[in-house]
Amino acid sequence: MNRLPRLYTPLVASVALVLCAHALAAEIRVACYSDGNECEVTQDLAKRFESQNPDVKVVVDKVPYKAILEQLPVQLAAGEGPDIARVTDLGGLSKYYLDITPYLKDPKYWEANFGETLKWMRPSPTDKGIYGLMTQLTVTGPFVNKTLFDQAKVPLPGAKATWDQWADATRKVAKATQTPFAMAFDRSGHRFTGPAISMGAKIFDAKGNLVIDDGFKAMAKKFYDWNKDGTMPKEVWGGVGGNTYKDAFEEFANARVVLYLSGSWQIQRMDKQIGNAFDWIAVPDPCGPAACTGIPGGAAFVALKRTKSPKEVGRFLDYLASEPVYAEYMVRTENIPAHAGIAKKGLDYKVSPASKAALAVFVGDVSQLSPIAYAIQGYKYNRALFNPIAARLGQAIVGEISFDDAMKRIQSDIDEQVKAAQK
Repeated sequence: MNRLPRLYTPLVASVALVLCAHALAAEIRVACYSDGNECEVTQDLAKRFESQNPDVKVVVDKVPYKAILEQLPVQLAAGEGPDIARVTDLGGLSKYYLDITPYLKDPKYWEANFGETLKWMRPSPTDKGIYGLMTQLTVTGPFVNKTLFDQAKVPLPGAKATWDQWADATRKVAKATQTPFAMAFDRSGHRFTGPAISMGAKIFDAKGNLVIDDGFKAMAKKFYDWNKDGTMPKEVWGGVGGNTYKDAFEEFANARVVLYLSGSWQIQRMDKQIGNAFDWIAVPDPCGPAACTGIPGGAAFVALKRTKSPKEVGRFLDYLASEPVYAEYMVRTENIPAHAGIAKKGLDYKVSPASKAALAVFVGDVSQLSPIAYAIQGYKYNRALFNPIAARLGQAIVGEISFDDAMKRIQSDIDEQVKAAQK
């Protein structure tokens, strides 16, 4: 009987150590928004990470995208917020990011595979830090209701078709099929900027300052006219005020629009909500005299300075960045990888034929992207361009201000916002 306590002592000690480890586990909170199922997949991978790292507890908080755009910056400015956040304003929030380089197993692996997008999160061009992990590489571009084209017996414009040719074709389809509108763009300066660059917008002047030039005005005038003449639903850009984001997905999903300009992140949503209701396809970015381009972008999990667990934050992001885990994440979320090695090898997406075809179109668009598109996406103050576009063009569309006044106000807003951000 005296031997029993000695037999149980190691077991009791082991249980005590496990309980102690859980009690002392560092908790890191992840603010996550989803285009599709990104947060659910992140949660699943976090559980696997926890099983391998019992000293870390990962809490994934799913929040609306609006909270990331509007509430997170306020939290961070007050020194509050999560340890990691999934964000799209990569440069604009960079002053709040934590350099995780010291906590990574192999920073060279990150540089070799994520080098191009790591630049987007750095607070200055000379900075060499690693601040986060791209959870998706996105490309803006149009979706088309092919069923309506077939019903109207109108041929689809070719790969190098211009915006004018697409406008003409979709108007014919809308008229023949009694569809309310030919085209719609998400209410977003980011979406508008790709077509503007295609039409010749330089975006930056010789000194590197944001500028509203003739190319920009040419696309803005087309867009303004399309909203005025009924080619586009005025309520998307005119139905809300300020720089409020509003997508036109429901208009497209309900077959009220022939062509919808959004981006690759909508593929999973298309598959789930539209399914086989009609044949939806992605088409290459339409052309202007200068380019046939959308805008690259995406969302990243960024580490935040306010964290009290920097080592654990770095370890979790390192885990997500590892090749097998990152590849699984891309396949399960149906996103385009920002990992050069995985992109080269290719991925076997377990998706519908429609989704697979759409992914192939957007991957093809990557090679056509204008250098200006990459430059504005990586520009620290790009919101100073995107926000006034939505606000002022929206005002012009509903008749609050004239088109010419809108162009002047976009430029003055840009100048004011960049100056304020630089203080």
